[in-house]
Amino acid sequence: MSDGNDLDLAELEETEGEITETEHEPEQIEQPPSSARDLEAVYDIPVQVSAVLGRSTMQVSQLLKLGRGAVVELDRKVGEAIDIYVNNRLVARGEVVVVDDHLGVTMTEIIKADRN
Repeated sequence: MSDGNDLDLAELEETEGEITETEHEPEQIEQPPSSARDLEAVYDIPVQVSAVLGRSTMQVSQLLKLGRGAVVELDRKVGEAIDIYVNNRLVARGEVVVVDDHLGVTMTEIIKADRN
């Protein structure tokens, strides 16, 4: 019984090795913004920027004993770069600076994350 979709052996041998193109709509690939004007929509989105000087781990009992003037030792050395996070993602390393009696951060290294 043939349902009209069967090929005989001669037809099969003729098409062997041939690649046939099927017609379909080409995939739409989003292009990155080409100018600053294309990015204007995201300029007003707030992000959280954090500069981490260092970290320390302690027990709750030690934490409760801390008082005014207590010193907490961090895992960084003096002069070592600090981590700069944007929305909890490490994006850069930098140094602490003083700007008009305020602390600030200057970026010295941009961290490129793998986007998998």
